Amino acid sequence: MNTQIADRKVDAYKIGVGHLKAMAPNQIEGYHRFTGECFREGALSAREKQLIALGIALFANNEVCTFYHVDEALSEGATPEQVAEAAAVAAAASSGHIMSQSVTRVQQVLEQRHPLQ
Repeated sequence: MNTQIADRKVDAYKIGVGHLKAMAPNQIEGYHRFTGECFREGALSAREKQLIALGIALFANNEVCTFYHVDEALSEGATPEQVAEAAAVAAAASSGHIMSQSVTRVQQVLEQRHPLQ
């Protein structure tokens, strides 16, 4: 993908947040304070937090957040290999999510509809 497209989408998001702030300033300022605190260096590094956020953005299929958190992770010192590994972990975790539903919910219905004899 052309990085200009990703940049335009992230910029459009930021402009949209600006418009929303004009209508709901307290809520948007509260959101920014909350996220600022969450991404501040703490027990986890800022880089680690951006890699976690990237995994969540991928799982949520949120294109703008994916672009944003890749850039933020890189700016916090993540290597391309760390970004790729975080993406792979997100893929593994999301497929684990499907597996857990397969062995619980799907199996429950199958056992009800077709009990083992």
